[in-house]
Amino acid sequence: MLQSIWDDIRREFDYGNMINRIIIVNVAVYLVINLAWVFLRVFNDFETPNSYLDVRNFLAISTSGWHMLTHPWSVLTHMFLHEGFWHIVFNMLWLFWFGRIFGDLLGDRRVLPLYILGGLAGAVFFWLGAALTGFAGDGTVAHYAFGASAAVMCIVVATGVFAPDYSIRLLLLGNVRIKYIVAFVVIMNIISLGSNVNTGGTFGHLGGILMGFLFAWYLRRGTDLTQPIQSGITGAENLYHSLLRPSKAHPQRGPRAAFRGGKSVKETATQPRPSFMRRAGGGSATQTGADTTTVDNEASHQEQLDAILDKIKDRGYNSLTKDEKEFLFRASNRN
Repeated sequence: MLQSIWDDIRREFDYGNMINRIIIVNVAVYLVINLAWVFLRVFNDFETPNSYLDVRNFLAISTSGWHMLTHPWSVLTHMFLHEGFWHIVFNMLWLFWFGRIFGDLLGDRRVLPLYILGGLAGAVFFWLGAALTGFAGDGTVAHYAFGASAAVMCIVVATGVFAPDYSIRLLLLGNVRIKYIVAFVVIMNIISLGSNVNTGGTFGHLGGILMGFLFAWYLRRGTDLTQPIQSGITGAENLYHSLLRPSKAHPQRGPRAAFRGGKSVKETATQPRPSFMRRAGGGSATQTGADTTTVDNEASHQEQLDAILDKIKDRGYNSLTKDEKEFLFRASNRN
């Protein structure tokens, strides 16, 4: 069962949309953090030790300049970190509802870059709020912030600007247009500033909201604020694949055995003629042999792919061997 769940998650992460990938990463980090909390509490007389706070704050942003100087990665990791159950549930639901609409309207490639921009804007507003108001105290005690709220608010607002009349069905309320939901969210976050409850988080939300409006405003005038991040992500992906891609001299190994019509692919593949059947003399025979080999390789590759697809149709994806899954993955990325 666990292997099947893991295969489903891997398949969704490899072939699903960006919203699903972001949700998977957030849930994975949530599980790791909370399992660490359980483990450390069990061996500390069921009290939360400082070592757990060290683990959590390792990924969180802080009002402490020294913390940010020694933890620069936290400007990105904090937007994938959740500690409370309802915190991650509500953030992921908002992201799922509005992120799918945003991806359909403006393209899946902009989802992660805008998510990152919203999280960064939330971090900047968190620091500005600490500097301009008294929620951080006298600065002797560091305050930490984490969560996807700012990034999610950014996507919610951008979706509301580009699809204001799109309706979402809400429990007890029926169909409600997105523009009213977004207006409600913005107003409630502004009002929350006066409650002195989670003030730093509220400043972060407002940063994400502002970034959502700025993204929409600039995009309507022909400037895509997500483009630099898109280019950075593409460059990182190309570097990653270039490091893992085998050299041209290294042949790619397909499945050990794929069957079609009761016979293995190796048995049904076109075999080259024996040397005594080749026409003697002439340089053209060598070229003909090379062309035949190329055609045979292409036919063999297609036959293996057809055999694997037939196997999936008959017995399901989980019936494939590890080599067959790798071959199918390479075939799907083949130019």
